[in-house]
Amino acid sequence: MPINDPLGDLLTRIRNGQQRHRATVTSPASKMRERVLEVLKREGYIRAHGRRKGVDGRDEIVVELKYHEGQPVIRKVARVSTPGRRVYSGSDAIPRIFDGLGIAILSTPKGVISDQEARRMNVGGEILCSVF
Repeated sequence: MPINDPLGDLLTRIRNGQQRHRATVTSPASKMRERVLEVLKREGYIRAHGRRKGVDGRDEIVVELKYHEGQPVIRKVARVSTPGRRVYSGSDAIPRIFDGLGIAILSTPKGVISDQEARRMNVGGEILCSVF
């Protein structure tokens, strides 16, 4: 069955895995998902991620979730820009998530980066999701 929103599906799998206190979750592989996971790893929200062959022969991504004192590191993750409603922001209007405690992940001409990196590079783009 095709997935209408692959990034939304990944975020839901992470959210559900953390609610069940899973060590890892799997998701079908795509370049966009891997780039978003790279930002989450760089910012310290997940332990690691890797690509492997699934049982049906297709590539899948394995995400190692991160916990601190038994609680998930990611408290809230939300999709901002959806396939039906794209949300774009200039470099001067990138939102601050929980006054800078969380991050927004953006797709920019410089690649998929966090809101802090986008402000530093003075570049705007599509706001994919917010993480706290």
